[in-house]
Amino acid sequence: MKFHLDNLITEYEKLEEELADPWIYSDLKRLKSVNQRKKGLDKIIHIYREYKDAFSNLEEAQTLVWKESDPDMLAMITGEIEDLKKRIPELEDSLQIALLPEDPNDEKNIFLEIRAGAGGDEAGLFGRELALAYLAYAKTQGFQVDAVSESWNDASGYKEAIFKVDGHGAYSKFKFEAGTHRVQRIPETEKNGRVHTSTITVAIMPEVEDIDIDIREEDLEITACRASGAGGQHVNKTNSAIRVVHIPTGLAVECQDQRSQLQNKIKAISVLRSRLFALEEEKKEKELGESRLAQVGTGDRSEKIRTYNFPQDRVTDHRINQNFSNLPAIMMGGLGDIIDALTIADQTMKLEAIASGEGK
Repeated sequence: MKFHLDNLITEYEKLEEELADPWIYSDLKRLKSVNQRKKGLDKIIHIYREYKDAFSNLEEAQTLVWKESDPDMLAMITGEIEDLKKRIPELEDSLQIALLPEDPNDEKNIFLEIRAGAGGDEAGLFGRELALAYLAYAKTQGFQVDAVSESWNDASGYKEAIFKVDGHGAYSKFKFEAGTHRVQRIPETEKNGRVHTSTITVAIMPEVEDIDIDIREEDLEITACRASGAGGQHVNKTNSAIRVVHIPTGLAVECQDQRSQLQNKIKAISVLRSRLFALEEEKKEKELGESRLAQVGTGDRSEKIRTYNFPQDRVTDHRINQNFSNLPAIMMGGLGDIIDALTIADQTMKLEAIASGEGK
């Protein structure tokens, strides 16, 4: 591992030299690539340098302890040795995690899409509640959220909603939310007190740039339509909403959040670009035989990644078989414990896969 880390330091120093050369600013694609690689190495290099310093200091202290005769100095050196012996294994663990293959999308902004599945109006109502929970959680992370499109059912719940979440690391925080979410509770309209089961699907798509996905104008069918909303509130009555269809794939995006057709067109194409990127990523994963903790499902009741059981005040994430209590707090944006648990589980799986590969 040391040889590999020393090579990374050499690579890191070359990247710093390249970024210091003015010519790179004439090649924006190369500039982006170098910046991304350097940022990806920042944490590893910082920890490794700290590890090397700690190891060097330990060796030096162990040498001094045999030469020192002053009791006070000896006690100080001995204390430093004990501290370093504890710190070095911690740094080794941190290095192992830092060396895990990074998701290149982790630092990106995202488009968060929620769709009602099985369960009729109740599914749409829960979709809106979960959206509010996501928006509250995003706020605690310092992210900015803007609505792109909202389509409502008769009960003022969501048929479909798309939000843009801006902030460094937004994808890393939300990526495990993708999939089918199941809710079990007694709807307000239920007169006999029966528990109903409904589902919604969540898609998390990293925002991508023009250079990542090229969309040709001739492949787009763009039409204007009138915006619609819940109860007629906050709805633009002019034909400013835009529907964009990508003819080769049939993917369609509608945007009505902005006041002008041009703004809605720009936003809709941005969402479309992210959807196309997500399709390409999914194809790559299937070709490589890779698995993810979360995949967007069909919305069927039997296909789920997480269950929100209101009568029992319990959220169960089925991928890690872990339960979380205090559902009201979770639905107010307290998703941190769930997201942290999924992140740790993902890191553990990757570490075990690496250890298994080394053991073969």
